Amino acid sequence: MGASKSEAFSAEQQNLAALAKALAHPARIAIVQHLLQVDSCICGDLVHELPLSQPTISQHLKELKLAGIIKGNIEGSSICYCIHTNQIAPLHTFISQLLNCTATNSTCC
Repeated sequence: MGASKSEAFSAEQQNLAALAKALAHPARIAIVQHLLQVDSCICGDLVHELPLSQPTISQHLKELKLAGIIKGNIEGSSICYCIHTNQIAPLHTFISQLLNCTATNSTCC
């Protein structure tokens, strides 16, 4: 989105769009699902879980981290990643609103 157009949207809308964009890849969904299952993960472990190379996984981790969906801590020569729950709370709220709307709005086309 061009810089001039993005100014027309609120910071909340831009943040939600950035979170959604970061999640809009099946590999990133798989990474997040794995992190949810194990509650933390060292990057090397993902190579055994996903059919992707280490550099590809690292790129996906970078995108998730830039969006604030995950955070990482350096532990020796590895980085341990986990879900950044505070940052994804707005996405949770938005999805909950969507689910509540579809559950209660039976007059919608």
